[in-house]
Amino acid sequence: MQICFASHNENKLREIQQIIPAGFELVGLDQLGVIEEIPETGNTLEENSEQKAVFVFRKFEIPVFADDTGLEVKFLKGQPGVYSARYAGAQRNSEDNMNLLLENLRDATDRSACFKSVITYINAKGNVFQFVGKMEGEIIEEKKGKGGFGYDPIFKPTSYNQTFAEMSSSDKNEISHRARAFRKFIDYLAVQ
Repeated sequence: MQICFASHNENKLREIQQIIPAGFELVGLDQLGVIEEIPETGNTLEENSEQKAVFVFRKFEIPVFADDTGLEVKFLKGQPGVYSARYAGAQRNSEDNMNLLLENLRDATDRSACFKSVITYINAKGNVFQFVGKMEGEIIEEKKGKGGFGYDPIFKPTSYNQTFAEMSSSDKNEISHRARAFRKFIDYLAVQ
């Protein structure tokens, strides 16, 4: 059965292809000829993830899944959340985003944070399912590590001595919020 991952990211597609159960043929947005930016106007990660999946399902009427991820900082009442990628502006620059976050936490007494990934899956009948993965941790005071992307150099997961950026990609992918959400999703697909 063909299933679409509502993403243009070839690296993500390759990663998911390796873990998706037998019997599913994974296609990305590029393979479907989708070049436009899919709207993300929701107020929550759940809404944005669903919005992307619904967009593709309505257009192609094939099973589809979409993900959305954000960093929620307790001291900032859940910010940057859905605005994580564009926290410091529309240019979506990771360095700018990290610098602004560190500045906004300069006087913080609580630096706890949570990475959250939400996957929305719409099956061939149009039924909607969501799978959530979380990774609790804290925002450290200065960037450490060269790996990863986004906020990885300033996010240290609970019970670990390294930031995501200091970990190997395989170690990060074993424990990350995205890995946790995808494991739930893949487990669901395996019994369908």
